[in-house]
Amino acid sequence: MTSIQPKHPVVRLEPDSYAQLCLEVLRRDRWQCQYCGSLENLQIHHKQFRSRSGADTEDNLITLCAKCHRALHRS
Repeated sequence: MTSIQPKHPVVRLEPDSYAQLCLEVLRRDRWQCQYCGSLENLQIHHKQFRSRSGADTEDNLITLCAKCHRALHRS
């Protein structure tokens, strides 16, 4: 018999805390897209989408340029 596991609470930070976390991710990723290496038009991407219970945590975020970010969401 399969037991139902309780859902883990999704971590959603307040806007100021999220902005600080984004800066930490940009620093960690050396201010460059982790796919193509671009240094322009950088954005923060949730590896596991928020819409799929992805958390606002450092290990779930990555730096991407706008072009790679768009391409990732299209696939």
